[in-house]
Amino acid sequence: MNIDYPFHFTQGRSSTIDDNAHIGEMLEQLLFTNPGERVNRPDLGSGLQQLVFGPNSPELAAALQFTLQAAIQKWLGDLIDLQGLSVTSEDSKLHIFISYIVRRTNEQQVAQFSQAV
Repeated sequence: MNIDYPFHFTQGRSSTIDDNAHIGEMLEQLLFTNPGERVNRPDLGSGLQQLVFGPNSPELAAALQFTLQAAIQKWLGDLIDLQGLSVTSEDSKLHIFISYIVRRTNEQQVAQFSQAV
């Protein structure tokens, strides 16, 4: 059993989720956490949130793609096998598409995220 994020209660107990949903939530936390934000893990995070005030461009998306790939491999590489990662820029948004296989169950999963910059 995994505790659901963000933490909340269901029927008087801590809300829980299955393993696949938990991995999806860990991906989301990794993407939207800034390095230095976690006390005991200062290098956890992707730096995506720091791009809010920067210009959006295809070059930024390409650089971010390599940064995200390294962060996912480092922090979640023991749980997932990254199959595909694409970052595209569209107007003032970055779209992140992640395809992976859960190592424990060999199930294919897909996650999509968007961030305005």
